[in-house]
Amino acid sequence: MSDLGVRNAAEGAASRAFLPSRLQRQRISAFPFIKRGCDIALSVALLLPVGIICFVVWCVNAWLNPGKLFFTQMRIGRNERPFRILKLRTMTGAAGDARFATDEAHRITRFGAMLRSKRIDELPQVINILLGHMSFIGPRPEQPNFYQTFSETIAGYRLRQNVRPGLSGLAQVAQGYADDASSTRTKLRYDMHYIRNMGFRMELYVLVQTVRVVLTGYGAR
Repeated sequence: MSDLGVRNAAEGAASRAFLPSRLQRQRISAFPFIKRGCDIALSVALLLPVGIICFVVWCVNAWLNPGKLFFTQMRIGRNERPFRILKLRTMTGAAGDARFATDEAHRITRFGAMLRSKRIDELPQVINILLGHMSFIGPRPEQPNFYQTFSETIAGYRLRQNVRPGLSGLAQVAQGYADDASSTRTKLRYDMHYIRNMGFRMELYVLVQTVRVVLTGYGAR
């Protein structure tokens, strides 16, 4: 069997293990529609406060982090559709090839590090949520180069794309930042546990844990 055939067989086995009938039932239940409705309502409600925060950051940037306010980057979304994610810029210089944040730490400004520690740099993604690229809760979206690599080397990795990626997710609150192939495999287990158990209880759990992460700065890079 070719490498492609082996990988497809592995992904098929992973699919059977990770996507039980519960998810199939949820696809035709009210939960996805309520989740999307909440995403829209909350993102609209947050537009003004996030806009005010962005204005304050723009004012401070003149002294502590000169340059553009926003940073955009291609990510892979639901059903493998690429989209451009929006963040507050926290680094100096131009971005090069796809790298883990730990490899770019030397480019992070002091002010940018503060924004990252409280996840403030992620707030502009309410626009991505409103546009339907993302949800408030789900697997974090991956960069295309990393996505291609992990899809070819980690069985079942593509299954993360069955749902919208999230501003926060179970892997982020339970594990923190993944910066290599080993931690990415762990992240996948958390992501698939989330997908297997999607529902109101899981959403509430991740939301509460996200507040804890923001307050403590756990897992920030």
